[in-house]
Amino acid sequence: MYVAALREIGLDVIELPADEKHPDCVFVEDVAVVCNGTALLTRPGHPDRKNEIEYMRSILKNELELPVIEIEDKKATLDGGDVLFTGKEFFVGLSSRTNQAGACALASAFPEFPCTPIKVEKSLHLKTVLTMAGPDVMCVGNTPDAQSILKRIEREATFRYQTVTVPDVNAANVVFANGVLLHRSAEEYPASAKIFEEKLSLWNLKPVTFSELEKANGSLTCCSILIRKTRHLKNIM
Repeated sequence: MYVAALREIGLDVIELPADEKHPDCVFVEDVAVVCNGTALLTRPGHPDRKNEIEYMRSILKNELELPVIEIEDKKATLDGGDVLFTGKEFFVGLSSRTNQAGACALASAFPEFPCTPIKVEKSLHLKTVLTMAGPDVMCVGNTPDAQSILKRIEREATFRYQTVTVPDVNAANVVFANGVLLHRSAEEYPASAKIFEEKLSLWNLKPVTFSELEKANGSLTCCSILIRKTRHLKNIM
């Protein structure tokens, strides 16, 4: 259903094959950050995920033909789920999966953008509780932890952003692409879905059911890496 939703909003989708040796490989967001046609291979904070990098490197270089940057600092850890790009600047969560050295590696890879570290104390990743819901619009959960993170971002941000707060923190993770906002369905989070309809009606809204992957701490952004298309892409099965 997730892949179908991406295709329905006009995205070309490369599907990577499942790897039983790496059960978290469905969460591709964590192993690479792509911006302005350049890919940064991360160093995932969980040791069991480090071997996922090899296959992602092959896809980025050989299929997508992107220039790839690798993190040389072996002490660095960086999960893509901690990397929030607003279109103007980066925020990187310092969490149990991402450290200061990882944040520095991100800043070094994309020096044209401000890069601000944000302490994440109780959530798995920064984007667990806060994502971009459109140009200059942040969507954030209503938990104390999420609101604390938002205040840190507002205090440190180079640019200003509008915010939309939803009552369900799991619904704060959304995907905005091609002028369409993918969000959690009303069947799962009715109060949050109502907020999207009331406050973000400017966008085309597309609800997505995601409850099964949520059981594995997954969120909507976790399962894809958005890349600006430069040529026709083919499926990899």
